[in-house]
Amino acid sequence: MGEQAHASEAIRARIEHIYPSLRPAERAVAQYLHDHADAAELTVHQLAQATHSSEPTVIRLSRKLGFSGYRELRYVLRHPAAEHHPPFDPLEGFDLNPWDQLEDIPGKAVGGARSMLDDLLASLDRPSLRKAVGMLATAGLIDIIGVENSIVPATDLCTKLSYLGLHCRIATDAYLQQINAGHLTDQDVAIAFSYSGSSRDTIKALQLAKSQGTHTIAVTNASNAPIRNWADITLLAGSGERTIYGNAIFSRISHIALVDMLYMGVILSDYGRFAARLDRSGRYIQDRGFTA
Repeated sequence: MGEQAHASEAIRARIEHIYPSLRPAERAVAQYLHDHADAAELTVHQLAQATHSSEPTVIRLSRKLGFSGYRELRYVLRHPAAEHHPPFDPLEGFDLNPWDQLEDIPGKAVGGARSMLDDLLASLDRPSLRKAVGMLATAGLIDIIGVENSIVPATDLCTKLSYLGLHCRIATDAYLQQINAGHLTDQDVAIAFSYSGSSRDTIKALQLAKSQGTHTIAVTNASNAPIRNWADITLLAGSGERTIYGNAIFSRISHIALVDMLYMGVILSDYGRFAARLDRSGRYIQDRGFTA
């Protein structure tokens, strides 16, 4: 009984992960599997009837759950010890399959983004956010670190804080990030973005910053990430820890949302001063609109 409950929990976790991107008919089958412990006793035809769907829908859902078909899914439901933890999907959580249609992509993309934003909201520690905002608002220099996908939120943060008149720096070359970090002081702040929290180049740069007595912040989605060892503050942007392409390609969504939180938090920390600076920055480029 205990083993069966464990298997049910594992399958439910898979279902919950892909549920937002499923079609209505697939959701009906997924909900039935999620809610009925005896679903394993049903044949593919019986399950299709019970959910008012079709046999192809049941098979398609089984594949989206990472199985070769309903037969394998049913076997694992009935014999949980036989599961060898197959990959959740070919792209480590990126919900895209060879049998999908182009029309499915908008729903999948928006569903994935929504899921990551909900995860961010549930995972983020508010006191840590407050401390990070305080560090950024009072820093002599803000050195921003990130590679590959993480360069997107890193650049966004640099842009936003520059509008507030804060002294920010970002190098797009990993070597230069490390060189810059090695010249920081205890008056500065280094903030590093890494979805996995295990990027060698990013960690090395944060290590170098830490060795100079610099205040350090890490933004990651991995609760036990090694980057946390060199961060005074860790901002957890979600609970996902996939390190290969998959959910990682969506990491910029939650990290950019977190950048917005930091930006808004800095403004709120001294509203009059930073609102005036933002207005001043806007005036400098007010003629940026092209006119023929």
